[in-house]
Amino acid sequence: MHLRLLKHLVSSCLTLALLLSLSASAVAADKYELKVVTDRPDAIYKTGETAKFLISLTKNGKPVSGEKVSYTVDNFIGGASGFPQGSKTLGEEPTEVEVTSDKPGFLRCVVKAGAPVNQTKIAGAGFSPEKIELSKPAPEDFDQFWTNQIAKLEEVPMDPKLTPVKQKDAQVEAFDVQVNCLGGAPVSGYFGKPKDAKAKSLPAILWVHGAGVRSSSLTNAIKGANNGMLSMDINAHGLPNGKPAQYYKDLAAGKLKDYRQAGRESRETVYFRGMFLRLVRAIDFLTAQPEWDGKTVIVIGHSQGGGQALAAGGLDDRVTFIATGVPAICDHSGRAAGRINGWPKLVETGADGKPNPTQLEAAAYVDAVNFATRAKADAIMSVGFIDPTCPPSSCYAAYNQLSGKKQIINKPLMGHAAPADIHKAFFDAVLKHVEEQAKK
Repeated sequence: MHLRLLKHLVSSCLTLALLLSLSASAVAADKYELKVVTDRPDAIYKTGETAKFLISLTKNGKPVSGEKVSYTVDNFIGGASGFPQGSKTLGEEPTEVEVTSDKPGFLRCVVKAGAPVNQTKIAGAGFSPEKIELSKPAPEDFDQFWTNQIAKLEEVPMDPKLTPVKQKDAQVEAFDVQVNCLGGAPVSGYFGKPKDAKAKSLPAILWVHGAGVRSSSLTNAIKGANNGMLSMDINAHGLPNGKPAQYYKDLAAGKLKDYRQAGRESRETVYFRGMFLRLVRAIDFLTAQPEWDGKTVIVIGHSQGGGQALAAGGLDDRVTFIATGVPAICDHSGRAAGRINGWPKLVETGADGKPNPTQLEAAAYVDAVNFATRAKADAIMSVGFIDPTCPPSSCYAAYNQLSGKKQIINKPLMGHAAPADIHKAFFDAVLKHVEEQAKK
């Protein structure tokens, strides 16, 4: 009797435990997806038009109503006033937040949902972005300053040092290269070229790096060489290549920790001056190779590398194609025009919202937007409409100044990124440019 009761109790407990486990699993399996998009797929409007941000929520793929979300619209400047903000209770149909702008630029909508959703999503909208102008004219002596810098560079012998590098592709020669330069560091990179190439037969491509501290990339050097080019990948700081990871980590935490803003009180000491001179010297090296075709130079990079590509195009008329992904180093004076400035926020903003005047003056000489005004090369650019690092207004400020044949890849829901499809589009554009140049 007691044994039968005990068995029944054990069975009941096991059943209850199973039911509770299944219930908990069902709750854990619930998948929420908060979504915010614009009512136009391309997220582009004319100034004065109304854009709608559409907010929706699904649970396990089905629309959910009754959840509350908060939203804030701004122009990428935190705490910006005059734009919609508040909270809304979602229904089964997308909830709308309407915005407009009377001047060219970008707005973003940040939407947050608390428990049990616990998600934040962002969407961006552009208003006549093709009409975004310079936030501040280039200094009158901008060209003279850089002419003087390059004249000083030309007095320094290149004296390139090439060390052969082992790699798997039997059709390619590869080297670790250092070339003398101004600016406190040499050009340091990996250089690849097809074996047995004829004189004056190859275009040149220069790969440049995003922010951070790292070795040059042998992979990029080989990729360009595999596609019939003189191909060089340089690191941004003129550092030795192929060192242990800890070597670069120590530099990033030490000597180069704040390189982005180093020397920003003067055009003579600002860090990007040296970085940009290394671009010209790298092009000197590539165009000195007997295999160079004498007419084609491509510069490709993303983020800080995108800013360098723009700078190279404006500094050096040998550059024929610029591939610039979500470019940094753009629109340092943006805050002077009431819009966000791009990475690395080189110019500090005071409590009054005004930019530091000394830094503002110096930054103008290393603003990729000002180099873009002087670039004659063809170009391709990518832009993320929700990029907080290199905001879309700063990218368009540069793009609109480019005078060569150009195309832009708009990504309304992309932040600061360089996804695979962008890399492919860029290299396809590079190969197309090479093909066009070969016909000239």
